[in-house]
Amino acid sequence: MEQKTKVTAEAGEQEILINRIFDLPIEHLFMAYVDPEIIEQWMDTKVLKLESEANGSYQFETTDGTGNKHLIKGVIHEFIPQKKIIRTFEMDSMPFGVQLEVFTFEKLTDSKSKLIKKVIYQSVKDRDENLKLPFKMGINWAHQRLEEVVYKLYKV
Repeated sequence: MEQKTKVTAEAGEQEILINRIFDLPIEHLFMAYVDPEIIEQWMDTKVLKLESEANGSYQFETTDGTGNKHLIKGVIHEFIPQKKIIRTFEMDSMPFGVQLEVFTFEKLTDSKSKLIKKVIYQSVKDRDENLKLPFKMGINWAHQRLEEVVYKLYKV
């Protein structure tokens, strides 16, 4: 089965480019990234703090399969509703350091939208180490879950 989320990682570059077309209106896709209740459902994580605005910040707590808790945090640098979010991302238990994430949301039709996410790592080594994890499978699973949760929530 072909994965709907496309992950591109050019050799020698510090970034990963992630693209996905969702069967969701843009306003619903965007809400999946800014509404704490929706985030908790599709990410299966606890939202401790979420200030969806420029100069805001966020903290999530996730629990892995063995019961260990991990803190995810960052600062939101740019926030344009239904268009763009630029933020940092840091997970306390991962050795990859702080990453910069650029989310771009595009309306394709009234019922389809596209997410383009660029993740920039501090080094090529950090990016390559992250790609050794089941990263592509995980992001596809998460995006599928996002689409299912939002679809049911809004009964699109």
